[in-house]
Amino acid sequence: MSKMRAGVAGAGAMGRNHARIYSLLEGVELTAVYDADRARAEAVVAEFGGRAVDTMEDLASSCDLASVAVPTVAHREVGCFLLEKGVHVLIEKPIAATVADAQALVDTSRRCEKLLAVGHVERFNPVLKQLEARLSKPRFIEAHRLSPFPNRSMDIGVVLDLMIHDLEVILHLVKSPVVGIDAVGVSVLTPTEDIANARLRFENGCIANVTASRISPDRMRKIRVFQEDCYLSLDYQQQEGQMYAKVDTGIAKFDVEIEKGEPLMGELQSFVDAVARGEKPAVTGQQGLAALELALKVTELARLGM
Repeated sequence: MSKMRAGVAGAGAMGRNHARIYSLLEGVELTAVYDADRARAEAVVAEFGGRAVDTMEDLASSCDLASVAVPTVAHREVGCFLLEKGVHVLIEKPIAATVADAQALVDTSRRCEKLLAVGHVERFNPVLKQLEARLSKPRFIEAHRLSPFPNRSMDIGVVLDLMIHDLEVILHLVKSPVVGIDAVGVSVLTPTEDIANARLRFENGCIANVTASRISPDRMRKIRVFQEDCYLSLDYQQQEGQMYAKVDTGIAKFDVEIEKGEPLMGELQSFVDAVARGEKPAVTGQQGLAALELALKVTELARLGM
C-alpha cells in the first residue's frame, strides 16, 4: 500500500515540528516543504527528508495532505489554494485572521470536498481525554495559560495567540451557546493585548473564567472544572491531574492516571487517519471558526479599556 504524501507550508518553528512528526508517522511520507525563505525550507528537509519546493503549485502537486503553518494573515490564501488543488488541509490555529477568511476556508473545503482540520492541539492532550471521560455537567471552569514573551506571533494579541486554545476546549466541553462576555486586556510589550482575562456565561448556566498572559516568567497551562459531584484539576503541561469527589466522610482526593504523549503527534495522526478513512476531522473548520468568532469578541472587549 502506497504511503500518503504529506507537505508543509511554512518552515518556521511550528512548521518544522509538523515536518518532524510527518517524517515519523507510519504510512506517511514527508514529500515537500515550502517557505517564502527557501533556506528555511531547505534546513527543514535536510533534517527530516522530502524536498524544498519553490512554489505553492509545486507543494500542491507533491502531496495528498498538507499542514499550513504560515502567518495567520496568509491562512486563507494558502489554505484555499491547496484545497482547490485537491489537497486535504490542516491549518494551524487560529483558523484565520478574520471571520470572513475563516468562512471562505470552510466554504472552499465543502465545495472542493476536501478535509479542513484546525490545529487546536490541546484537544489531543492526554489530559483532555481524562477530563472528557469524567465530565457530566460542568458548572464552573477556570483556565490559566501563561508563558514567557515568545518573540513570535507578533501579528496577533494574546487572545488569538494563547487564550484561543482554552476558548476552543471550553466550547467543546460545555456545548452551549455563549450568552455573555466580560473581558479586560493590558498591553505591555506589544501594541496589542499581552495579558487578558475573560468571563464567559453560557446559556445552560455554566461560567468560565479564562486568563492568558505571554509576559509571565513561568509557563502554566491548567484547567479546573467544577461540576455537581466533583472538581477536576488538570495540568496540560505536566500531563497530570487530581480529582476531588464527594464521599460519605466529606471530600476525597484521587490522582488522575494519564498516559503521557505528545499532543502534536496525536493531532497529526488523527488528521492522517481522517483523510485515510474519509471521516470528519476531530477539530473541523466550523469548530475553528466558532473559536475564532469567540476569540475576536473577547479581543474586542479586552481592547476597549486599553
